[in-house]
Amino acid sequence: MSNQRFLSLDVFRGMTICLMIIVNTPGDGAMTFAPFMHAGWNGFTPTDLVFPSFLFAVGNSMSFVLPKWEKLSNATVLYKILKRTALIFLLGYLMYWFPFTGPLSDTRILGVLQRIALSYGLASLIAYYMHERVVMVVSGVLLLAYWYICMHFGTPGAELTMLGNAGIQLDKFLLGESHMYHGEGIAFDPEGLLSNLPAIVNVLIGFRVGKFIQEKGKTYEGLTHLIMWGAGFVFLGFMWNYQFPINKKLWSSSFVMLTVGLDMIIIGTIIYRIELQRQLQFSSFFETFGKNPLVIYLFSEILAICLNTFKIGESTVFEWIYTNSFAHLANYWASLAFALSFMLVCWLLGYILDKYKIYIRV
Repeated sequence: MSNQRFLSLDVFRGMTICLMIIVNTPGDGAMTFAPFMHAGWNGFTPTDLVFPSFLFAVGNSMSFVLPKWEKLSNATVLYKILKRTALIFLLGYLMYWFPFTGPLSDTRILGVLQRIALSYGLASLIAYYMHERVVMVVSGVLLLAYWYICMHFGTPGAELTMLGNAGIQLDKFLLGESHMYHGEGIAFDPEGLLSNLPAIVNVLIGFRVGKFIQEKGKTYEGLTHLIMWGAGFVFLGFMWNYQFPINKKLWSSSFVMLTVGLDMIIIGTIIYRIELQRQLQFSSFFETFGKNPLVIYLFSEILAICLNTFKIGESTVFEWIYTNSFAHLANYWASLAFALSFMLVCWLLGYILDKYKIYIRV
């Protein structure tokens, strides 16, 4: 860990992984409190903030890494970026194929880790090879271009619907339905190819905010500016919502504006409490997640797959544990209690890794 690194950034990143695990593993998906569910289509819930916040945190981390690359050759930097992008993408693909019994012809190609990989890779190239002001211009161009594509290349009259948006058409053409997500009951991938364009902006703005935090993050003036900028982005997101609805599954441009704005406010608040007020309650808990975020997330997904694959009698291990350990609680609370317990198991892995100073940078 670098001495320059802010504890607040590890806490912020850890909070996103913690919440990501909780919302991904309810004991009973039909008995989940509304804040822990994604919006059905247009709209926004606290759960919708989790994934874009992790991309924002990826950008924060980039702001600490890129200065170290200035002494390296362009070829070396390009190799580092492409290597990490390919590794994260491959891990995501193998995770969906796990436990390696199904045919590759039916394995989902894109997904959460794949979006992290592509967004990181493209954002890193933009941030490294372009001036800061150009990076912000590119961010605006990406959001506007995505808006234009969505409004002009989908099914006429149904451009912003699940079946008619431009993204689903591109994915079907390039990937094929068998390689897409079917959790919505149809072949539709919320981490599709086209919606990676606006997702890159979450990383780029996170990168710019990370640089700002390093320069002025421990001053009241700097935090005031950060939170005010965040409020401005939130306002613009809600205004854009009237023309391009806030929609996590489309990763709409208004969704990006809203989420980066909220992330600025949240990370500004965390920095104020931890760096300025030294209020460290619970910081070490989330810091444990933040030191090995991708490893813990990957472990949580593989563990969930194993619990849903292996059986005890007629029930999966997942169902057996839930029925015998949590079902005596009221339904919604039982589902949440299971999710929290599952999250704590994942935290334990992070604690063990941290105890032995093992930090795996995927």
